[in-house]
Amino acid sequence: MYEFTKIERIDPVVKPSNERVENFEEIYEVYQEEDAASQASRCIQCGNPYCSSTGCPLSNNIPQWLRFIAEKDLELAFEISNETSPFPEILGRICPHNRLCEGACTLNDGHGAITIGSIEVSITERGLEKGFSLDFQNAADSDKSVAIIGSGPAGLSCANFLLRAGVKPVIYEQADEPGGLLTYGIPGFKLEKEAVKRRVDLMTAAGMELHLNTRIGEDVSFEHLCNEHDAVFLGIGATEGKILSYKGYNSESVYLAAPFLTNIQKKHFDKDYDKHYSVQGKKVMIVGGGDTAMDCVRTAVREKASSVKCFYRRDEANMPGSQKEVEAAKAEGVEFLFQKSPKGFILDQHDIVRGMKFIDTELTDPDEDGRRKMREVEGSEESFYADIVILALGFNNEKLSFLEENGIETNEWNAIIVDEKGQTSKPMVFAGGDGVRGADLAVNAALDGREAANNIIEAIFEKTVIHAPKDKN
Repeated sequence: MYEFTKIERIDPVVKPSNERVENFEEIYEVYQEEDAASQASRCIQCGNPYCSSTGCPLSNNIPQWLRFIAEKDLELAFEISNETSPFPEILGRICPHNRLCEGACTLNDGHGAITIGSIEVSITERGLEKGFSLDFQNAADSDKSVAIIGSGPAGLSCANFLLRAGVKPVIYEQADEPGGLLTYGIPGFKLEKEAVKRRVDLMTAAGMELHLNTRIGEDVSFEHLCNEHDAVFLGIGATEGKILSYKGYNSESVYLAAPFLTNIQKKHFDKDYDKHYSVQGKKVMIVGGGDTAMDCVRTAVREKASSVKCFYRRDEANMPGSQKEVEAAKAEGVEFLFQKSPKGFILDQHDIVRGMKFIDTELTDPDEDGRRKMREVEGSEESFYADIVILALGFNNEKLSFLEENGIETNEWNAIIVDEKGQTSKPMVFAGGDGVRGADLAVNAALDGREAANNIIEAIFEKTVIHAPKDKN
């Protein structure tokens, strides 16, 4: 350890941009064990590891598994890494590490933070290659079961930790593939779908039951789930895309991010998809600055759009998306226009959207709380033309009738209200993830799933769960 003065930070090898835009394969190679060990040896083993205590929502034992992978004990590093995280090989790929664990790393002051996310991916990938087993109890014949609605990060995390206690998770998913946003919301160049499928297969082999193409309230009643299972977990996500309600917003040339990404992924699964979402040969404009916007711009490039431009109302430093994703998008040919706030669609004589009007913005001086507000620059309005406008403005919680019908309270934004244990207003019905928080990070959904699982187990067996992860909100 303490090799940071001798060994510099080296990120995994990335494919050249001219090659990677030709397909949807992951752009980063996974560290070999030697490379992971070398990079891990840079860790200084802080007495108070901020990477874990303040940087990681899951409070993963990062210094411990860094130490053991540096000492080339892959099996112990694998065990520790998987102890608190439901799927390290997935979160290691998609978390915004620069804002979380790596951003909190003590060496992130000029020496270069430890490449925590990439090492995390390598540990589980190499461990699974070697046949290391996960800490699942066989729940196939368990007399205890929990219904989980939704198979996204929150639902799969809940199922993962239930399996560790031998409780049978039964997932009900409305889509035709499991994984939620991990499958249909995040493109393959960031998260290969085989990684999601493999994790689901491992859980199914341990006794998890999976029902696809199943809508609650239509294909199965919520009351039935409550009667058939010991508890219910709601991992329904936040799936309703935000819109700009200017005249023409429902034009055929305006896409919302989620259906665009979903249909392109279905295309690559060789499933039926809506060909309306083709952008080949078209000028594409994306409005938004988060990771979903980056997914859209990079997908449009791979789908052979003639040009791709991203408009964001603040400056680059204030973009909510991962800096790594922004840099990758730039390298792949995306043009960014910062401090441009939308003012309305440009319509042709048939009321088809052909672009947008934007106005320049500037940030005010910091107020007494250090916040800088955004204001428009008078007289700076400008028109930009495009064949397709994709809105990546975030997501709202959908209003679901079965929640109200079963006495499950929601707030004014349709988010589910839970107590400190993740329980809703209906006893033995728990919830977590974006359905509670609103649109948020996958790692926070995974945290909610983990904590709910442990509270469900405690409620079912009326005893404290051994090795329950520490509380971290």
